[in-house]
Formats: sequence, structure tokens, C-alpha cells
Amino acid sequence: MPLVVTETAAREIDTIINQQGLNAEKIRLRVGVKGGGCSGFSYILDLTEVEKPSDELWSYTFDRRAPKSVDAAAVAGGTATAAAATTTATGGPFTVRVVCDPKSYLYLNGTTIDFKDEIMGRGFVFNNPNASTTCGCGSSFSA
Repeated sequence: MPLVVTETAAREIDTIINQQGLNAEKIRLRVGVKGGGCSGFSYILDLTEVEKPSDELWSYTFDRRAPKSVDAAAVAGGTATAAAATTTATGGPFTVRVVCDPKSYLYLNGTTIDFKDEIMGRGFVFNNPNASTTCGCGSSFSA
């Protein structure tokens, strides 16, 4: 199974690439694991231009669309509909290219990478079906 990047995570990656003024065509999201962390292995995320011949590669294409803001009172009052809160184009498609070395892929096969922006914290989240235990912060695991 491939590594999966959710649309929310892809949008955050796209934002970071643009904020840093990087060439999105050349940039790859390198995902991996290294020994350490409170549970045995730590996740690695890095933006790189390096793609090794032995790397696994996945590409995910999304459309840059931002949700319209709809006044909740207008929806309640009937002057707007929830359907009006769909999307409006703010740009074209973008692609996130993910690379992973073969050893890390043994531990990350089938993992979903998401991004959460919540009151208790903000960051990338890994849903790893190969992890037997995960630390409380979610940045390390054991297999």
C-alpha cells in the first residue's frame, strides 16, 4: 500500500513550499523513520530536491480552492444556503510528490499523513497501521 497524504496535509505542504519560495516542481516531501523517540522510532518529514533511484515515489494532485466564508446568520435567516459554502477557485492544481527510502517504507507502508490545526496543537499526524504502540505526542512509534 502507498503512503497517503490527505488533502489537508497537502494544502499545508503547498503553503510551506510557497512561503519558502521553493520551486514546487522540484520539491519532494521526504518521509522516513529513524531510531529514537519515546516509543522506538521517530517520523521524519523533510522538503528536498533529492530523489534517489531506490526511493518509492507517490504523487498526489489537488485543486487550490478555498472555502467561501458564509455568514452563519444569513444561512439561518434563509438568505444564503449551506451549499453556498462550497468552494471557489483561488488557483490551479498543485501536486505533492512524496518519496520514501525502502527501509523506512517497511515501517510506513499504508500510513496516512494528515495535518491538524486544533486548540491543543498544530502539526502533521501519522496514522500508521504498522505501529503497535504510539507515544502520546504522536511523533514516535514502535512496530
